[in-house]
Amino acid sequence: MKNTEVILSLLKATQPFQVLPEIVQLSLVDLFHEMRFSKDTLVYRQHITDMDGVDLIEQGEYETFFLDSSDGKRLVEIHHRPYCFGGISVLLNRTKALKSVIAKKGTVIYRLPRKNFIELCNANEEFFHFFTNSFGRRMLDEEFSHFVKSPASFEESYFAADQLYSRKIEHIVYKDIVACSADTPIYMAAKVMATQKVSCLFIKEGDSIIGYATDMTLRDRVIAQQADTGQHIVEVMDNPIVSISNQAYLYEAVLKMFRTKSKYLLVEKEGNYVGFLSRNRLLSEQGQSPLVFIQSVKLAETLEELRDKWNNVPEIIHQLLGRGVNAEIANQVITTVADSIAIKVIEKVIKDLGEPPAKFVFMVTGSEGRKEQTLMTDQDNAIIYEDKANEQRELVRDYFLRFASQVSDHLNTIGFSYCTGGYMASNPEWTHSLSHWKNNYKTWIEESIPENAIKFSTFFDCRRLYGDPNIIEQLKDFLTIELQKPNDRFFAFIAKNALQYEPPLTFFKTIKTQTVGSTEVFNIKKAMTPIVDLVRVYALKNRIYEENTGGRLKALLDLAIFTQEQYDELHQSYYYLMSLRLRNQTNQIRIAKLNPNNYIPIDSLTKIEKATLKEIFKTIHNFQIGIRLKFTNNIFG
Repeated sequence: MKNTEVILSLLKATQPFQVLPEIVQLSLVDLFHEMRFSKDTLVYRQHITDMDGVDLIEQGEYETFFLDSSDGKRLVEIHHRPYCFGGISVLLNRTKALKSVIAKKGTVIYRLPRKNFIELCNANEEFFHFFTNSFGRRMLDEEFSHFVKSPASFEESYFAADQLYSRKIEHIVYKDIVACSADTPIYMAAKVMATQKVSCLFIKEGDSIIGYATDMTLRDRVIAQQADTGQHIVEVMDNPIVSISNQAYLYEAVLKMFRTKSKYLLVEKEGNYVGFLSRNRLLSEQGQSPLVFIQSVKLAETLEELRDKWNNVPEIIHQLLGRGVNAEIANQVITTVADSIAIKVIEKVIKDLGEPPAKFVFMVTGSEGRKEQTLMTDQDNAIIYEDKANEQRELVRDYFLRFASQVSDHLNTIGFSYCTGGYMASNPEWTHSLSHWKNNYKTWIEESIPENAIKFSTFFDCRRLYGDPNIIEQLKDFLTIELQKPNDRFFAFIAKNALQYEPPLTFFKTIKTQTVGSTEVFNIKKAMTPIVDLVRVYALKNRIYEENTGGRLKALLDLAIFTQEQYDELHQSYYYLMSLRLRNQTNQIRIAKLNPNNYIPIDSLTKIEKATLKEIFKTIHNFQIGIRLKFTNNIFG
């Protein structure tokens, strides 16, 4: 059997390489190099030998063991074909060998270089989790855990990300809830805080927590105002209450605090509040976490400071991706920074123009609305204001058009360029009353033409950034009713919109490129668009108002519209492409000193990346076939 056939056969037999698509397995064959051992050889010494890669046993055996303080062998294991050694060491032990290894005479192994192994872990979550799950199971063995050094700090680990991104709230110590009833006098509430030595006291009405009071509450609303300390604490408390599941990750807690401007989060477990987190404690624990940067954005005052903050984002995203942080998280970081900047701009313009003459919502659309911003971003936004009496309409409209124009100009100065398609609030077409917006959506649904399908798709991906949440809830309630009316033609056009971009794969299963300058490239944004579009179609059909593509996928899984396998395929495909896209943009900005774009040179991709992309494009194509059959009855096929 030729070497190629031997390695391919070995990959198909060895966990977890057997889970990889065959096209990826084939791309690996030439990357392995063979090693033979003629006698008992100490291949690795625990915690000393650097791992050059991972080893797949073809012939012979590996004897693995720990050496105790007397150099005695402990936890001896004998491994034959098929077995992979080294994955846990590379990922979770600072790339040092976790155990000692002796190769017996006649042993033949094939070694995959560390760099390529890391690529595989980035490209395939199931492959990666095989090693992390295996390590977790082994750590339940007391003897095994005794010999494993304390886990590497996240900065020293080759692959693992910050604790902020890998630890769940349930695994950290959160504070117990100290509460009092709503009718407790202020001075008694202060006594409870002093006795319990807490700076945050939660307020209850019956069994429900309705607010909280802090040291600052007492300072600003009681002492500074010389308020009567005999009045009920409910009169001066802060709210609203914001909570998060104990199964959420730490980074989600920090982002939620920034978005809601809350300093405290209640921790929820199985429907009950079991404790709370404070923003200061979370941030102080994280030290140099990139998310601390978001706090500095909120402290910036001038447009120049905000522009400098935005210019620092590529470096932060580079750090995150370099630590193995998932692109879904990187998107959220970009979005949170961009949101924080836009809110600062909005507040500045309101201060300059005076308070708005009506309630309103400033909403973001497109990728911004989906919380999927990249480093190449333009403005996609709109304004909805409440309906006013006839004599006030012109006054209200004039204010919001001036407001939108100034916000747009400031954002452009900071680095969020004007939208070339005109999908901005400064365009009078996209700043209107709630009744006008309802009519827009109704027209787009009922008068199904291609142009309307595009407009509807853009504005279905809308998210409230600033203003009265009730206005956008009214719009969603209206949409829920409209989308329940039979309109096969509308869904057919929306589905056709999801089919207009084809995955860049030729008939001969190679990646389709175009020439830009003298370089062969492919447009990764267009490669990703079919996933966004097809997930949106299913979200619309099932009236799912989750804005984010990943969130929509999870909702479709929960409703059993997608199977677990379909969810995994699309979720992993989308965020793998997003990771490539962001990595390419950070390199363009940081290294090439270019404005970022969505073109990736085909020659910059490794064999594993090319093989993974081909597999992803086949997956997208198969989902598009499903859309065509389900929503268009093949009339556009």
